[in-house]
Amino acid sequence: MKQDSQEYKNKKAFFEKIITLYGRNVVVEVLQDKNVQIHKLHMAESNKPDGTIKKILLLAKERGIEIMHHDKTALSRISRNAKQDQGVAVDILSTSYLNAVELTKRSSFRLIALDGIQNPQNLGMIIRSCAAGNVDGIILPKKSSAKISPLVMKASAGTLFKLPIYFCNSLEEILQKLEDTTIYALSSHAKNSIYTLNEKKKTVYVLGNESDGVSPEVAKLCNDSISIPMKREVESLNVAVTASLIAFMKS
Repeated sequence: MKQDSQEYKNKKAFFEKIITLYGRNVVVEVLQDKNVQIHKLHMAESNKPDGTIKKILLLAKERGIEIMHHDKTALSRISRNAKQDQGVAVDILSTSYLNAVELTKRSSFRLIALDGIQNPQNLGMIIRSCAAGNVDGIILPKKSSAKISPLVMKASAGTLFKLPIYFCNSLEEILQKLEDTTIYALSSHAKNSIYTLNEKKKTVYVLGNESDGVSPEVAKLCNDSISIPMKREVESLNVAVTASLIAFMKS
């Protein structure tokens, strides 16, 4: 069958690595970063040749990037945000955006998995902390999660493409496939502390939704729950702060 052909698999793998961002300032920033590989630039035919548009076209020409022109309706389908794309979108070929199945081939890793993190600012700050700390990557499911967007890029402050982000359809799906892996759910009610752990070669820390925590379905797949000891009757921390503590607790 055609879908089983190697050509189809290669094409699917290629497009899985494509991240589309939008907005004029975001596109300028991306085009100026020579470390970011660009697949295509998309422009609305109705764009007026003002300063920013001229700059975008000049940068694309200097880098030899293919430019596609579309009507507004077609561009909105590409950007998936007609209200904020400002007539511009860019396809980025991210070598750090990987299928989580690749983790099954790894002999060791230290990862943070995100369960229902829907706030783009939180996601961006988590990426920044993990990129700076001792984490090998982030598992980011497509289901019930914030998508990679200009808001995430802004909150990550230039670190979006510096850390492997492993995508999957659902967190339950990939956690079930990670053999010989110790999986911890972060919970304010857990008795064990993150500071008393003896980490294994393959360890995953699951951070839950900003308001509901780790979902019951994912919690069932975890080996244990752990907490961050807190004083003065503080009940919980922002999920991005929690990610930072985990990222830097190992030297």
